[in-house]
Amino acid sequence: METKQKNTERRFDLEERSLSFAKNVRAFVKDLPRSIANIEDTKQLVRSSGSIGANYIEANESVGKKDFLFRIRIARKEAKESKYWLRLIEAHTASIEKQRAALEQEATELMLILSSIMRKYV
Repeated sequence: METKQKNTERRFDLEERSLSFAKNVRAFVKDLPRSIANIEDTKQLVRSSGSIGANYIEANESVGKKDFLFRIRIARKEAKESKYWLRLIEAHTASIEKQRAALEQEATELMLILSSIMRKYV
């Protein structure tokens, strides 16, 4: 029983972490300078950042191992995509660059966590 509780806690920690990442991305894009490139890139970033947690939640509600792995792969793909969009964003100030770098690091960490989960179940 104790092991199951630990797995449940971890699952919700990653759900919260991915939710926090998506919220932090949304706060970050509000501070960005408006340019055609930033507007288009932030639209993609907002979508992919929110999709990480949504797919992770779907994975936890999966009907089997294949479905679980499929959703985890999508969540990982979205984390990788978020990192890509973050790298494209034009940050014109040191404070915005610092935020961008921190978000890029978090996207990388989420990607690594999801990769680890995939390896565990393959």
